[in-house]
Amino acid sequence: MSFKELGLSDPILRSLEDLKHSEPSEIQKQAIPIVLSGKNIMAAAQTGTGKTGSFVLPMIELLQNQAKPYRKHVHALVLTPTRELAAQVRESVYTYGKFTSTTSAAIFGGAKIFPQKTKLKKGLDILVATPGRLLDLHNQKSVKLNQVQILVLDEADHMLDMGFIHDIKKIIALTPPDRQNLLFSATFSPEIKKLAQSLGTDLVEIAVDSPNSTVSAIKQIVYKVDKNQKSNLLSHLIHSEQWPQALVFSRTKYGSEKIAKKLNAADIHTATIHGDKTQGARTRALREFKEKDVRVLVATDVAARGIDISNLPYVVNFDMPTYPNDYIHRIGRTGRAGKAGTAISFLSIDEQKFLRGIEELIDSKIPQKIEEGFKPTDKPESRSKLKNFRSKKSGFEKRQAAKKGKGDFKKSNTGSKNRSSQNKKKGSKAKTRWKKGKGA
Repeated sequence: MSFKELGLSDPILRSLEDLKHSEPSEIQKQAIPIVLSGKNIMAAAQTGTGKTGSFVLPMIELLQNQAKPYRKHVHALVLTPTRELAAQVRESVYTYGKFTSTTSAAIFGGAKIFPQKTKLKKGLDILVATPGRLLDLHNQKSVKLNQVQILVLDEADHMLDMGFIHDIKKIIALTPPDRQNLLFSATFSPEIKKLAQSLGTDLVEIAVDSPNSTVSAIKQIVYKVDKNQKSNLLSHLIHSEQWPQALVFSRTKYGSEKIAKKLNAADIHTATIHGDKTQGARTRALREFKEKDVRVLVATDVAARGIDISNLPYVVNFDMPTYPNDYIHRIGRTGRAGKAGTAISFLSIDEQKFLRGIEELIDSKIPQKIEEGFKPTDKPESRSKLKNFRSKKSGFEKRQAAKKGKGDFKKSNTGSKNRSSQNKKKGSKAKTRWKKGKGA
């Protein structure tokens, strides 16, 4: 099936031809006709499957011949969890619609708000936004949402993980009830299904792969290694296997900087991207990585949303993800558009429970191996040690217990001690009065 057979017009077909996109992906084959028919959808789609095109292409088709929106109004709204993903989606809108008159912009936090207000003044066909910044601009009366015709929730599962559910509900309430709803998620959790039901009961459910599954083109390996040897193992693998590029995931911002410092010391050009970086620094690091000026990019989960790099060969889970859903999103950065990729995870002795959760979610065992020279020696903490650790009280708890003990001791003292203390107090008051009288 060709893009023309899906019902797309010549201006969009020209842009696809320029991009050398000759054949639609599976998710595009299923989603585009449904969106063009005006129906609501809930789609399970991994990153790298052509998901963005499955809603951007039909949106441009539906909006290109419509009258332009009024001042500060938008006709289509795309909500994304992160700045990087918002920028990526907006770039796709611009690229696919470059031979049409479609207007678009991306707004997100971490960037100056005044230029964003300027973009919204004339009205837009398509607005891509993160929930927080969108509500800020709406509260400042810089954008109006009462003429939204199409609402897209992209990577809805991650937006819920990040705690955006209340913001999303507020935004939905600001849009017309007869809008078209498009929900895309890599995983279908009970929370996602509940959100979908709130959008309407007539959603058409589509799935390329089974929900909560990983892309088959990705080779998955788990390396068992001691926690303090992870950085050395990473630099060893990059050098010995001559990795051209790798995206490395760290659980924390501090951890990502620490990893980068060690890799740069090992003569591996590395950059970082996380929430403490300015938007300019994040954009620069991402651009350098895309242009292959940087060999390794170390990122946190939130910052890595929207990283879309073709032919990325390796993704590394330096720290095992706490939430199994994050594993699917992380490794989805490689093996995109049917290309081969490798996902490597470093497993220390205290991360076994995270691996069990991941394998339970994807319903598959991930092969494990030990690299020569990096055999783990750490032992799991014994129950007795764990018990002793739990029984230890903090300094605060000890002080509180001491205060309580003193209080109980005071209560137990009766008779003469209580009377003597009362006499002392009375005496002190009399003495004070006498001094005052004398001073007068």
